[in-house]
Amino acid sequence: MVYICEVRFDDMSKHEITILYVDDEQNNLVSFKATFRLKYNVLTAISGEEAIGLLDSNEVHVIITDQRMPGMTGVEFLESILDRHPDQMRILLTGYADMNAVIDAVNKGKIFHYLSKPWNEKELDETILRAYEEYKKKKEEQELNKKLMTSNGQLEFLLRQKLLS
Repeated sequence: MVYICEVRFDDMSKHEITILYVDDEQNNLVSFKATFRLKYNVLTAISGEEAIGLLDSNEVHVIITDQRMPGMTGVEFLESILDRHPDQMRILLTGYADMNAVIDAVNKGKIFHYLSKPWNEKELDETILRAYEEYKKKKEEQELNKKLMTSNGQLEFLLRQKLLS
């Protein structure tokens, strides 16, 4: 007797994805977590400062932040973490049509995508998956570059040995 077990990659990969959602409105944090907690590992922060602490202590793949927050805007938050957390994919949400914020987010915060609030669940879900695919590609490229550097170093060593003999 043969058993066929179908495993869907989409279902497996979703729980591997950790998202950090930053918003100064508690209701938005609760709503986001309720919507996506079954699909993803969801971390939430009510401020940029709290989010930085979560980034320092967790492996996060995708960061989603509201733009208009007191103390630190979404763009300022994203810009402030670039040096220590350069690889995470960044998504900016805002309920306001503020083109300057979008331009700043692209130029300073290195965002992957911009979405308006209130967010559409399907659109946000698709954006998260695309962002995670980009994150994985970036990590794979970094790993291949490391291997290439190692191989180049070994080849240079062998070439020097050959020239010396």
